[in-house]
Amino acid sequence: MSQEIDPKQIKTLSPINSLNPENAQELIKKISATAIQPGRYLFKKGDTEKCHVYVLKGEVELVQDKKVIKVIKAGSPDGLQPLAHGFPRPVSARAKSDVVVTKINSDMLDIMLTWDQTGSYSVEAVDEEDEETDWMTRILQTRAFHRIPPANIQAMFMRMESVSFKPGGKIIAQDDEGDYFYIIKEGRCLVTRSTPANPSGVKLATLSVGDSFGEEALISDSKRNATVTMLTEGSLMRLGKEDFNSLLNEPLLNWVDYDEAKKLIASGAVWFDVRLPTEHKAKHIKGSINIPLIFLRMKANSLDAAKKYVIYCDTGRRSSAASFLLNEKDIESYVLRDGVDTAEPADLVSS
Repeated sequence: MSQEIDPKQIKTLSPINSLNPENAQELIKKISATAIQPGRYLFKKGDTEKCHVYVLKGEVELVQDKKVIKVIKAGSPDGLQPLAHGFPRPVSARAKSDVVVTKINSDMLDIMLTWDQTGSYSVEAVDEEDEETDWMTRILQTRAFHRIPPANIQAMFMRMESVSFKPGGKIIAQDDEGDYFYIIKEGRCLVTRSTPANPSGVKLATLSVGDSFGEEALISDSKRNATVTMLTEGSLMRLGKEDFNSLLNEPLLNWVDYDEAKKLIASGAVWFDVRLPTEHKAKHIKGSINIPLIFLRMKANSLDAAKKYVIYCDTGRRSSAASFLLNEKDIESYVLRDGVDTAEPADLVSS
C-alpha cells in the first residue's frame, strides 16, 4: 500500500542529505513509500535490483544464513543509511514490525549527486514533473541501462538537449540522414513508413513518454527508414549521433563470432534474421526466425522475452540496430559479427 512521503525525513537520509535543496526536492517528487507487513522480505540475498532501500518507519531485520545479524530501526544512525547496500545484496532484509520503506533508483540518485557536486547542471533543466510517468525513471529502470557504465549515463544526460514540437510537427523524415537519438519526455508520436503502394505512409507504431527512437540510422550509418510525427504537443530529449554511439550503443552490444553463436543456440538461444523476407528466402541460417528490422519495433512484443536471440544480417549493421531495440525491451540478444556469410555452408538454407 502506498504511503505518504515526509520530505523532511527523506532529506535526512544519506547521501540524499548532501544534495542541494532544489535537487533534493526534485528527487522527492520521483519517489514513493510502501507499507510492508511483519515477516515479509524487502529484498533477499543475491538480489541485483539497483536501488537504495531505506526504512522510514518500524524495524527491519538483516538476515544471513537464516540468522538475524542486525536490526535496523527507522530514524537510528543505521536507519539513515541505505539497507545492506551492495549488488548483489550481501544479506536479506525482512520486516520485523509493520514497516514503511522507500526505494530510490541508484543510477538516478548517482546522476543527481554528480550534477550537484560538479555544479554544472540543474535537474530542473532536464526534467519537468509528471505525476503519472517520468521519462528519466523509465529509461533508467530498463535492465539494458544496467550494463552501461554510470559515467556514460551521466554524460548522456549532460549532453542531451530538449526540443519541443506542436501537434503534427515532423521530428524525423524518411530518407533523411540520421543525426539524433530521441527520447520522448512529454506527448505521443506516430511512426509511419511510405511505400510505393502507400505513399501517404503505413502506420508502424505509436510511441509515448519514455519511448525512444532514431537509433537505427545512427547505428547502421544509413538514412532514416521511417517518419516520426508528433500526435500531441510535446517535448523530447535528443542526443547527437557521435555521443549516442560512444555512450550508449557500444556498451550494449554483445558481439559473438559464429562458434560462440552456435554454443548459444545449442543452449537454447534462437537465430534471428532481421533482413528483408526476400533476403531471408534467398539464404538464411537453418532454424532462424525472420522479422525485418523495419517491423521489429511493432512486433518485438511477439518475441519470447525468456529466450535469448542471436541476431544476424549481412554485415552486422542492421542486427546491431535490432539488438539495441531488443535491449530496450529487456530481451537479451547477441549480434553475429560480420553477418550471415560467416555461417558454415552446412548450416545455410538457399533458395
